[in-house]
Amino acid sequence: MQRKARIKRTPAKSQPAPQREPNPRPIPPALPASVARMEIDLSTRGDEFRAFWTERRLASLTTVRPDGTPHVVAVGVTVDFEAGIARVITFSDSRKARLAEAAGENGVAAAVCQLEGPVWSTLEGRMVLRDDPEAVKDAEDRYAARYRQPKPNPKRVVLEIRIKRVIGNA
Repeated sequence: MQRKARIKRTPAKSQPAPQREPNPRPIPPALPASVARMEIDLSTRGDEFRAFWTERRLASLTTVRPDGTPHVVAVGVTVDFEAGIARVITFSDSRKARLAEAAGENGVAAAVCQLEGPVWSTLEGRMVLRDDPEAVKDAEDRYAARYRQPKPNPKRVVLEIRIKRVIGNA
């Protein structure tokens, strides 16, 4: 019978963690939603991109909680290609609405992502809460055109994401 050789292990010496260089790219300050301008022209992305964001499919909305952890929820989203705005309707007391409300006019960083098999697209930007009746009615109409007529909800608000970046292969 052959014996396996034993390897003698010595305890690893504790070494300090290597120092990381600071990020040379400063984080740009957030602009108030009232002065933020669209930096991406969604109308030039083509018919397939428009169809991908117009056909019925659900999406995920990702925001960041004050403690830095992600908050990800399934949502229905509509895209206004001309204005460069993605809209989500929700309840005023939902976590996503409270995050946007707490951020004020500067908004909170947000992304909506949807996929169909290997095709996916993410729209990133800053999200603000709108509760004026005109904005809510417009968002409900857009939602009804893509999905179905939403049930009446006196606590309904609109989360508007001014799109700053698009990634994906759609």
